[in-house]
Amino acid sequence: MGPVRERITVSVPGSKSVTNRALLLAAMAGGKSCIRGCLESDDSRHFIECLKTLGFGLKERAAEAGNIDIEISGTGGDIPEKRAAIDVGSAGTAARFLTAMLALSEGEWEVRSSEQMKRRPMQPLIKSLREAGAEVRCLEEEGCFPMVIKGNAAAAGPFCVNIDESSQFLSALMIAAGAKDREILIKAEGSHGLKYVDMTAELMRKSGASVDKKEREYHVRGPYSPADMDVEPDASAAAYFYALAAVSGGEFLVRGMSRGLMQGDVAFTGILEKMGCTVTQHPEGLAVKGPEGGKLKGGLTADMSEMSDQALTLAAIAPFADGPVAIEGIGHIRKQESDRINSMAVNLKAMGIKYDERPDGITVYPGEPAGCEIKSFGDHRVAMAFAVTALKAGGMSIDDPGCCAKTFPGFFEIINNLLLGGTQ
Repeated sequence: MGPVRERITVSVPGSKSVTNRALLLAAMAGGKSCIRGCLESDDSRHFIECLKTLGFGLKERAAEAGNIDIEISGTGGDIPEKRAAIDVGSAGTAARFLTAMLALSEGEWEVRSSEQMKRRPMQPLIKSLREAGAEVRCLEEEGCFPMVIKGNAAAAGPFCVNIDESSQFLSALMIAAGAKDREILIKAEGSHGLKYVDMTAELMRKSGASVDKKEREYHVRGPYSPADMDVEPDASAAAYFYALAAVSGGEFLVRGMSRGLMQGDVAFTGILEKMGCTVTQHPEGLAVKGPEGGKLKGGLTADMSEMSDQALTLAAIAPFADGPVAIEGIGHIRKQESDRINSMAVNLKAMGIKYDERPDGITVYPGEPAGCEIKSFGDHRVAMAFAVTALKAGGMSIDDPGCCAKTFPGFFEIINNLLLGGTQ
């Protein structure tokens, strides 16, 4: 990677996490809402098409940064199509959120998915929904897609769900419960970061629901009201450009970003500060400037449980630090699009970097990455994170760059433009 000029400004897509939550809340509200700046990607497109198949009225128009604005005609918690088949693809939020919504509604639906999504955890959510009186029949392997759901609209809780493998199980139940005009208690068991559950609660409140939390108990009461919302820029996407700043010694500003956003991945900038970067808020966005020559400080331990998508990004830049970097609290990412801890280990080994792999984390040691092919395992986060290593070290290729379309279709186009010296 050549010299980086004083400051490079980029735009990133809308947040996947905010987009999918806002879309579902609007669909369950009683009236029209407009969600501005929605992410346009494979994941969000599956969510949108599922809502259309279920009978919700959606109107789309193009927006800035490749995003879309969507007007939704909500139906007050009722699903128009009582019998339908939907396909959630590889979208984890669509898979968990729609499953809970269907299970707590009147009707019967078949839910299909990609092969990748069939391997991701669903059993804890299915268990909670069955205990609530919904019928969930798995058509292939127990606890996995595809499945047929016969909903129980009378389910009133209390619900209990284990979130060791994903906090999305809890968010799914909360959103579905909020469609009802009665208080429903949801209890969370297990250990997992709750930053994205806090986001769920905040968006539910913006949509008119009441959410009260006491320790790991959530008291939810609906119904939802129509609410126009602006989707935040995706902090996960922004982190790759901040990582580029860190290893290049340059400065990258991402439009619309700030430390006050709801997304947990914003905290990645705090880790970069500990590694010697400078973080500055500007009127147009948040900027990160790397240390001179990209010489990062190591010798730190990072608990990534609240921002686990960025565990890969931290591992990708850790070889350029002056001491080991330990990443902890991420055992659950072994059951995401890939076994992400193992994906780190495989690629670090291929580039000749020493590491220690543990069940819930990894430690990466300093070194000079050698040329190799990065194996993405069909996982968008793996491809984008290790693209940063490849740009810094050179001599690397990525086996499946197209997998980034899951959440950031234009990622490599932006990277190419930046390398040619343009402002995106």
